[in-house]
Amino acid sequence: MRIGTVELTGRVVLAPMAGVTDFAFRELCRHCGAALTTTEMVSARALTYGDLKSRELLWLSEGETPAAVQIFGHEPTVMAEAAQMAAELSGAAILDINMGCPVGKIVKSGDGSALMKDPELASRIVEAVAGAVSIPVTVKFRKGWDNGNVNAVEFARCCEQAGAAGITVHGRTRAQLYAGRADWDIIREVKKAVTIPVTANGDVFSGGDAAHLLRYTGCDAVMIGRGCFGDPWLFSRANAAVNGEPEPEKPPLGERMDAALRQVERLAERRGERSACMEARHQLPWYLHGVPYSGSYRQQMVHVENLAEIRTIVSRIKRELS
Repeated sequence: MRIGTVELTGRVVLAPMAGVTDFAFRELCRHCGAALTTTEMVSARALTYGDLKSRELLWLSEGETPAAVQIFGHEPTVMAEAAQMAAELSGAAILDINMGCPVGKIVKSGDGSALMKDPELASRIVEAVAGAVSIPVTVKFRKGWDNGNVNAVEFARCCEQAGAAGITVHGRTRAQLYAGRADWDIIREVKKAVTIPVTANGDVFSGGDAAHLLRYTGCDAVMIGRGCFGDPWLFSRANAAVNGEPEPEKPPLGERMDAALRQVERLAERRGERSACMEARHQLPWYLHGVPYSGSYRQQMVHVENLAEIRTIVSRIKRELS
């Protein structure tokens, strides 16, 4: 698969997710086979104001290539300026524009999926950003605003005409948030309507889901979001299924917990122990999803204060639940 001048070695990619796809988790997903990783979304306005936290979100670790950075906003000039900054600060291969985030505080500001209600403004944003950077620009958006306003096909054409080198379509409306089923039919219609690469997103929780979504829609790539929470090994299973190969087994619990611990330790190296532990509180319990008798350990994880506590909990899990 090729997005503009950027060639990917696989067809399974990681979705950008706020509070999830920090550099440490992206490293794990890449190690497990993600062909492209993308940062958490970064506010264009905050970036142009010199916000240090926004700059930190753009940081890519050594060897994280190809990678994309994602920005959000609704003002073409601000988005263009932020795109230049994001590309320069990160060294990313791709610049992605978020036009799909359904969260209330984002939408109320006119950002994210609110832009699907104004395709003309969305087009001006894409055109401004594409003209401001030398790397390929992609756009991630949804099926539409609600079931009465499904415009993904028309929106995709607008993005292509404005200069987007690729698009990603999540098969839900903004009104759905993450409820219900993703509409793979609308993704297939988008793929038929444009000539640039299309990545399909929505309801990929197994290797079989990834392979089926690609076959059904004819898309160029599949994006995994919530399905990889606590399970970066889903990428290896998805790659195998897409290639028609036997899916590897998920690693034993002990290995999974070692990987989870490494994720937190890597984050602590960059952002400090306190910040890493705050992130660990909501990410570590995902690694115990479906593990029998793990409830008490999940409760302990949401209250961790330091790395020593996390290491103790992981050791107990490996000793008592493996």
